Amino acid sequence: MAGKGWIKLHRKIRDSSIFNDMQLFRLWTICLTEATHKERDQIVGKQTVHLMPGEFVTGRFQIQELYNYGLKKDDQQKGDKTVYRWLEMLETSGFLTIKKTNKYSIVTIDNWGIYQGDDQNNDQQNDQQMTNKRPSNDHQMTTNKNVKNIENVKNDKKKDSIPKIKFAEFVKLTQGEYDKLVLAHGEDRTKRMIEILDNYKGSKGKKYASDYRAILNWVVERVEEEEQKGGYRQAKPFSGGQAASSKHDANSQAQAGQDSWSFTDSGSNQQDRSGAEGDSERSTGAGSKYDMFVRR
Repeated sequence: MAGKGWIKLHRKIRDSSIFNDMQLFRLWTICLTEATHKERDQIVGKQTVHLMPGEFVTGRFQIQELYNYGLKKDDQQKGDKTVYRWLEMLETSGFLTIKKTNKYSIVTIDNWGIYQGDDQNNDQQNDQQMTNKRPSNDHQMTTNKNVKNIENVKNDKKKDSIPKIKFAEFVKLTQGEYDKLVLAHGEDRTKRMIEILDNYKGSKGKKYASDYRAILNWVVERVEEEEQKGGYRQAKPFSGGQAASSKHDANSQAQAGQDSWSFTDSGSNQQDRSGAEGDSERSTGAGSKYDMFVRR
């Protein structure tokens, strides 16, 4: 467990994508309080691990135990892989970095030095000391904010320069975002996630600043619920973007228009037929938007 001391929590956390996700927000605060505030060595098994400020050692079982500590049994997470996957989601969102080994993982809080500072070592300072120190701290925080804002502008420009691929009629992802989803959840799951988001946006007229964030925020959980209820339909194959269409000739495209959507479901054959009929109505006889992905 974490030692004594305190941490800073910036008000910008309220603008974060995890603020309204109580599970991710709880895990993030656990990471902040678990991280060491000073450079030290930690014994892990028969090894000595050197930790820098903002780092801590954990594993699938350890992070699950930390997450469940103090929770009611109904709220505890029983699968050790679940909490660790949430930890990986925090890494994907840019909150932390995970360095994995065969026996343990070293978690590093990104920008620890910017938001936590070095004055945590003075845990016994009184209110007068805090008042006297505040002007210099405010100046330092202002400087850090300016540096952070410049970095954000650079990152935004960098993100804007990365083209997004149309993986479905209403879903666009960069190739890197798609690859991350496949790496974390597998190709079949990723296709199903894209299909769910596409159907939702198409029927509700919903728009997201980032379809990738939308998938992480709620679509992943929706697919997991499908699995718990008896398995989800295998998503139909898709092109992987408009860029892939140039790789196929007119004959392949004509053949693609005649292909039917294929689903696998752990439910009844009647559900399969219903899913196929619904998809057929949406396609209105035109070539499937996913067929070219199979031939890529």
